[in-house]
Amino acid sequence: MLALPALTLRPAAAQAPAAPQVGPAVNRIAVGNLEALVITDGFNVRPDVTQGLVVNATREQVAGQMQAAGLQGTAMQNPYNVTLVRTPRGVVLIDTGTGGAAGPQSGRLPDNMRAAGIDPAQVTTIMFTHFHGDHIGGLATNEGRALFPNAHLIVPDREWAYWTDDGEASRAPEARRPAFAMVRRRFAPYEGKITRLATGAQAVPGITSIPTNGHSPGHTSYLIADGNAQLLVIGDAVVTPAFFVTNPDWYPVFDMDPPTAVASRRALLDRAAADRLTVVGYHWDMPAAGRVERAGSGYRLVPAGA
Repeated sequence: MLALPALTLRPAAAQAPAAPQVGPAVNRIAVGNLEALVITDGFNVRPDVTQGLVVNATREQVAGQMQAAGLQGTAMQNPYNVTLVRTPRGVVLIDTGTGGAAGPQSGRLPDNMRAAGIDPAQVTTIMFTHFHGDHIGGLATNEGRALFPNAHLIVPDREWAYWTDDGEASRAPEARRPAFAMVRRRFAPYEGKITRLATGAQAVPGITSIPTNGHSPGHTSYLIADGNAQLLVIGDAVVTPAFFVTNPDWYPVFDMDPPTAVASRRALLDRAAADRLTVVGYHWDMPAAGRVERAGSGYRLVPAGA
């Protein structure tokens, strides 16, 4: 399976078993007359984020950045946060979580949706930031049963073209090839219910796609808007804020095209700061939302409510 993305949560003891995730399971955000819910799918734990996570920074630099952010030790939890939007035309989901593939503390999305008063059968549209396993794993069971039986899928055209191309699969590094097969398995139950979305196009009324390629070939962010109210959902364009908001030129091992990912990250952070947008990150601490401000050669994240 494709390696799971970079980590973002609060520190945890490296040798201790994972404790229950701290914080709310749902963060409700009003976007004009629309309502967005950031719903956690759970988390996993990386024992030492100073080794192997940031490709172009030393272990000492990463440890120093953790210390500057007030984080102790080297272990961190990695959350998975899915965004759901109630719209006049139905319930829209952006990504689907891990399906439990990230360990026993993951795969909580369906239960947390129901706790928030939303049955998975109510979801009418699912759109995707990208097709890494922790974003599409919750689409279907390993046996091929659709977990959102009434949903129509909207997929970024470039992302779909890459992961469904047999030629790309044959040229991919050996470690990446199972991810191509996973894409086919997870999308198979929705055959005939998939629409490809052109770059920069409106996905549904009120939600517009923004190309943020690099983390994956067709990685896509989404701007949710109602009147002057806006919310930017960025998937993995920026993972661990303590590292990649503060140092946007750093890149995690999971970025498939690092130079393009860095350019996309800087452009996205510039836009968020200039337009004072509330931003939601997939691997950010709950409430998983905040505002970006310029700070020196990088940026800083002001968490929601701060």
